Amino acid sequence: MDQQKAFDKPANTDVQEHLFRSVDDVAKRLKPEAPIQCIFPQPVRDQAQKFIALFPGRVLYAVKCNPGPEFLRHMYAAGIREFDVASLEEARLIKGLFPKGVTMHFMHPVKSREAIRLAYKMGIRTFSLDSAGELMKILEETKSAQDLTLLIRMAVSGNAAAYDLSGKFGAAPSSASDLLRHARKVAHKLGVCFHVGSQCMDPAAYSAAIARAADVIAKAKVKVDIIDVGGGFPATYPNMTPPALEDFIAAITDTAQPLTDSIGVTPGAELWCEPGRAMVAAGGSMLVRVTLRKGRRLYINDGTYGSLFDAGALNWRFPVRLVRPLSKSGKNSTAPNTRVPSDKLVPYTFYGPTCDNLDKMKGPFMLPEDTQEGDWIEIGMLGAYGATMQTRFNGFHSTVVATVWPELNAVSAPRPAVGRPNLRVVRNAPAVQPALPAPQAMAEPAPELSADGHTAAPVIDLK
Repeated sequence: MDQQKAFDKPANTDVQEHLFRSVDDVAKRLKPEAPIQCIFPQPVRDQAQKFIALFPGRVLYAVKCNPGPEFLRHMYAAGIREFDVASLEEARLIKGLFPKGVTMHFMHPVKSREAIRLAYKMGIRTFSLDSAGELMKILEETKSAQDLTLLIRMAVSGNAAAYDLSGKFGAAPSSASDLLRHARKVAHKLGVCFHVGSQCMDPAAYSAAIARAADVIAKAKVKVDIIDVGGGFPATYPNMTPPALEDFIAAITDTAQPLTDSIGVTPGAELWCEPGRAMVAAGGSMLVRVTLRKGRRLYINDGTYGSLFDAGALNWRFPVRLVRPLSKSGKNSTAPNTRVPSDKLVPYTFYGPTCDNLDKMKGPFMLPEDTQEGDWIEIGMLGAYGATMQTRFNGFHSTVVATVWPELNAVSAPRPAVGRPNLRVVRNAPAVQPALPAPQAMAEPAPELSADGHTAAPVIDLK
């Protein structure tokens, strides 16, 4: 995609983003005391385009994974036009960002009556469900509308996933068949959906779920229009390297072929998917600061009540690296936090900023032996379920976002036109360690920043 065209988006989403060339540059220039969410637009755009190119059907981004407007705008720019929303607030967010040209699907299997009623008034026509009671609610609150797309959420195994989601939602096969028969009588379009679990590591899990869906459909003896394979597509974390996305798509396509093939003049079912984690995980990291060191325990300003829930509750190990900007000369200094870090990496456990004993991230997280108070740490792969899960417990909360986009180097500065965002560029970042997907340095002279970390540098107005 041409980078200039990649900025296309609805006019009313114009914002000014402060861009940096690296995460190191964020630390050097802003010297943040609070955690900062760093976003990387290019991986988000690349993954969105990859799903669109590879998946033989409709791609619905699961907004719950990361509802940040910055992420959503970049997905829109890459071609995503369909969104899986789980609440009225998510629906209102999408509606506010993209008033026209997008489609929302309410894929939470259990919704309040108000949510169903207002969602329908907002133009949402797709609803998932896993019970007769939910079907009745949908029909009553939409006044038995004739344009509904109803998807029956079917229970499947989550054994191949790092986070099993099978315990809360999903109808058993016999119930799912009954629901399909009842819904077929009232739905404009009918489908089956499921979720194999978050961070699914085995493409065969999708094959098994689709085969189960085929059995349920055969038992119901009805025609379905949609097979929605849900989310669960994995990202790569330390000690968690999944098969390639192509392997998952191939397993889905091959197993679903009998359901998607046309028979005579009767069209086959359409395939849908709802990627979340795989779309945005690599698109974000958190820049946190060490407030105290006790041996191999690092007390940092973010934790399980902030962006690191998965690291604490699920003991997920995220990639980490020390961020310690050098002195202005670029050489070693006598100041503790400007010295070149030790080459020796040792294991640490993280403790978050709250008073709660649960605010602990076991790790281990490998960092230089001389990591100390005042150092920054970049914690990677947090574009998914990172900043979006922050609470305000104990008053610790941060909404600061820094956009790290070295690829913008290739974009020229044409005359502004209507419909694209103002982007203020912060230039000349230092080199970045390669441990995380941090961008490369720029070799342009850098203007001085004001006290708030912003600059009156040349602005690339890509409107």
